[in-house]
Amino acid sequence: MTEDRPASPDDAEEPAGAAISDPSDGSPFETRLRETLGDRISEISTNVDELQVRVARDQLVEVCEVLKESEGIDFKYLRCLSVVDWDDDKEAEVVYHLASMTHSDKVVLKVRVSTDDPWLPTVVPVWPGADWHEREGHDLFGIEFHGHPNMTPLILYDGFEGFPGRKSFPMPEQVTFYGGD
Repeated sequence: MTEDRPASPDDAEEPAGAAISDPSDGSPFETRLRETLGDRISEISTNVDELQVRVARDQLVEVCEVLKESEGIDFKYLRCLSVVDWDDDKEAEVVYHLASMTHSDKVVLKVRVSTDDPWLPTVVPVWPGADWHEREGHDLFGIEFHGHPNMTPLILYDGFEGFPGRKSFPMPEQVTFYGGD
């Protein structure tokens, strides 16, 4: 906010992670999504202009196929795939940001995995663009994407030890690279 204008109610910041659970907001999109996915949804919430849907690991590929191919849903575009490390919970969360170019809808699909058993099935057969995202998730967080066609390192060199995206990864001391004293 700048000092040139007074504060407005829109300037108020929401606390981090503030998702508003509203299972009955009644939007046509949410209704279509609930009807299409049924009991494959373990949780649904709204955050700003996106629905957030949590599914179980064993339902992931089926849900992705349904989201991509169902008429009235049409999530043919995987905008982003990222991994979040929940160090205190010993869990990571793989987050799929999807968009329907036909209906201008967006959804965030989330799947939790234990860092003791960090794997998910690949979604590359559903969205080929997931290829590099999954390789990055493997390099940085150690998530195995079973069935991935080429899980070679994308960012790190072959033989790198550890997963630098995890909060538990030891950070080296800061080194300054300049010639002055």
